[in-house]
Amino acid sequence: MRKLSLVAAAAAAFVAVPAMAQDMNTTDTTAPAADTATAPDGTRAFGIEPYVAVMGGWEQFDRQSVAGIPAQPKGYNLDGALIEGIVGFNVPLGPVFVGAEGAVAKGVSGDIDWQYGAYGRAGFRAGESGLFYGKVGYRWNNFHNFAPGVQGDLKRDYHGTVYGVGAEVGPKDIGLGGLTGNSGLRLRLEVSTFDDAHSFRPMAGVVAHF
Repeated sequence: MRKLSLVAAAAAAFVAVPAMAQDMNTTDTTAPAADTATAPDGTRAFGIEPYVAVMGGWEQFDRQSVAGIPAQPKGYNLDGALIEGIVGFNVPLGPVFVGAEGAVAKGVSGDIDWQYGAYGRAGFRAGESGLFYGKVGYRWNNFHNFAPGVQGDLKRDYHGTVYGVGAEVGPKDIGLGGLTGNSGLRLRLEVSTFDDAHSFRPMAGVVAHF
């Protein structure tokens, strides 16, 4: 009798386990979908955000020889006003982001002719659409003027590492109808330096991100 009871209990368990597993795997289609993860500005937390930017500013280089740039005499600095175009992308990672960009700048006054470079950025997102970041990259500089009597090839590329910090601010509801829901305008403010703090380069401009 005891053996029959054990056999019956084992048979009942064998039937019940698949049934319970089937119940556990059943999806309730009427349940509400889980909230999509978002960044602090309310946009999606993960993805790719391309952007373009136009910046304006000024740069002054040290007088001593820097990255091969001829040393300038006392009282003369290599400097000039700049207009810069930028193309890049951000990769949001929740409250932080990483990204990369390429830039070309043209001197509009002073001694600087052309600049071009590539940079990586990383930082964190804050507020409606704010970004605070650090950047590092590599830049090439051309000049169209040295101090009188200074020898140097004006067409040569003088290149070195660039470091900078910056911020972008702007309400997300200034939409441009971009490729994704994360589109709009930001104001960017940035300060960078060339080749181990041998220049000072404040810039400001507008970023259109999509």
